[in-house]
Amino acid sequence: MNSELTQKSCADFAQVLASSAPVPGGGGAAALTGALGAALGSMVANLTVGRKVYAQYEEDLRSILERGEALRTGLLALVERDAAGFTPLARAYAIPKDDPARPETLEAATLAACEAPLEMMRLCGQAIQLLEELLEKGSVTLVSDVGCGALCCGAALESAGMNIFVNTRTLRDRQAASRLDAQTDVLLREYLPRARQVADEVTRRVRREG
Repeated sequence: MNSELTQKSCADFAQVLASSAPVPGGGGAAALTGALGAALGSMVANLTVGRKVYAQYEEDLRSILERGEALRTGLLALVERDAAGFTPLARAYAIPKDDPARPETLEAATLAACEAPLEMMRLCGQAIQLLEELLEKGSVTLVSDVGCGALCCGAALESAGMNIFVNTRTLRDRQAASRLDAQTDVLLREYLPRARQVADEVTRRVRREG
């Protein structure tokens, strides 16, 4: 992927995130966290596929690898897409308040800024589904990685939702705001408990509870 932010080292990305630069921000951090969660799932699948004891899941694991790779790369792409969506919004806020073009420009930029985090949520939900599957089909020695992946994807999901809500509250078009809020709430209600359930089950297993 030939993109500026995602080509940085971990240290450099964290440094620019900590700086006064407008991007990356919470959205970029959420996308990266989701990508790491998906990557953990792929790691589990890669280390399980081909092992005789899991032969019954071979076809499923190869499917997980294919889907996981698409999710990882998709979430990484959203680091850049989120930055591209936020930049026009920052510029719109800088327009003088007495400029008659400001309200319309700000409204359009705010709506556009919601697109990337909503897609992040969708992809994180799909990654959580894969991690649920890996909880049963992945190597038992890697179960903690499944749990960590679920926590990463859950955190990314919730963080992306916050980035939508912070924008919809300022929209003048309240119908559009309500639609976006409703879509966000559906994804949160569906997938956040599922991510938590995977993590809780992993904790139970590794601590040998119940």
